[in-house]
Amino acid sequence: MSQSLSKVYIHATFSTKMRTPFLNAPGIREEMQAYLAAVLHAHDCPAVLVGGTADHVHALFMLSRSHAISDVIRECKRVSSKWVKRKGRAFTQFEWQSGYGAFSVSHSNVARVRAYIAGQDEHHRKMDFQEELRRLLRKHSIAFDERYLWD
Repeated sequence: MSQSLSKVYIHATFSTKMRTPFLNAPGIREEMQAYLAAVLHAHDCPAVLVGGTADHVHALFMLSRSHAISDVIRECKRVSSKWVKRKGRAFTQFEWQSGYGAFSVSHSNVARVRAYIAGQDEHHRKMDFQEELRRLLRKHSIAFDERYLWD
């Protein structure tokens, strides 16, 4: 084949450090989600949807065939952290947790994952981010050590 073609969907999630609810400030959650979508787009990773709650984000995006997941997420976290810190004194201590979860999504499941991300406020009336991440890890058969999962 003379071309390199791919369509790989990724569902990524990460939280603020110590799950501090920085994204509860009026309007900041929506701005952060839009900003992250723009960063993804700038790295040839078009976002299907970026959502989340006061203490974490979920992003469903198509992975560029020329970028590693770790590089894309590291850059999203780096530039969005710098951006939000310029939003005012309330955000000077803002940090993302050091890790992330990233899960492959088949084309046939994109609509379902999109709906899941869109329903985060409702979903988190029943469980916190930590339990959500544990469930996602188990669902995708990813082994983890609880001692190193949180910061």
